[in-house]
Amino acid sequence: MQLTGLHVYPVKSMYRLSPENARVEPWGLAGDRRWMLADATGRFVSQRENAAIGQVRAEATPDGALVLTTPAGARAEIPAPAVALGAQLADVEVWGTRFRAAEAEKDAQLWIAEHLGDYRLVHLDDPRARPVDPDFSATGDTVSMADGFPLLLTTTASLAELNALIAEAHPDGHEVLPMERFRPNVVVSGSEAWAEDGWRRIRIGELTFRVVKPCGRCVVTTTDQESGERRGPEPLRTLARHHRLLKKAAFGQNLIPERPAGVEGDGLGTLRLGDEVEVLEDGMHWPSDRLR
Repeated sequence: MQLTGLHVYPVKSMYRLSPENARVEPWGLAGDRRWMLADATGRFVSQRENAAIGQVRAEATPDGALVLTTPAGARAEIPAPAVALGAQLADVEVWGTRFRAAEAEKDAQLWIAEHLGDYRLVHLDDPRARPVDPDFSATGDTVSMADGFPLLLTTTASLAELNALIAEAHPDGHEVLPMERFRPNVVVSGSEAWAEDGWRRIRIGELTFRVVKPCGRCVVTTTDQESGERRGPEPLRTLARHHRLLKKAAFGQNLIPERPAGVEGDGLGTLRLGDEVEVLEDGMHWPSDRLR
């Protein structure tokens, strides 16, 4: 098996970057979801509420600033707020977990309000601030502002099988869903369909990962990531009928990186397109009500 896709999302729910290599940190790929939008209560805002968020391109400059560009060409360069230099901390929340993140400067907030809505842009100044769900992690595991886990893995074989099931359910025709709908960090080719459901520990290149939980899917998977258009009930309808894990329509598996022996600091190693993928431990270990 082989690593054939790498994706980083600098701002939660915004457009992806697809580098050829990416550094892995304990809380995810370097630069992945260290920024997000929050509403007045501090709760995260995503494509679930506002599909237009996914159309904004986000990139990081060498000095750590965030560059945002709308489809119409409006551009903002936003320095990373530094708490040590007086940036304000805000109480924010992602799926019931509350933690503190630094607020972007005032001009950035005005730009967000003008182009996206009444949201606040915040930056995870301390990536150790948010613990992973203790039911699926070890003491000390933390995560960025991703939904729940440091990395999300999908496989091309499972996508091909899902598209075949969708085609079977729509004999008059249906679009072929691209992998981008599922917003993974790592994409693996060369496996059997749904094989990842049974993986417990894997190696990708020089690094190892615990496979900790299936990814329950939401309305974002029905959203065209290029246009922002909601495209109907697929793939949720077919996943709900044919691929349910932990009582949810599931696609992909969440990963937590392991620290290599002798490696200290934030950088655990680097993933590169073309890296070999090897299953080190397998055996499904969560309830399945999968129908097929």
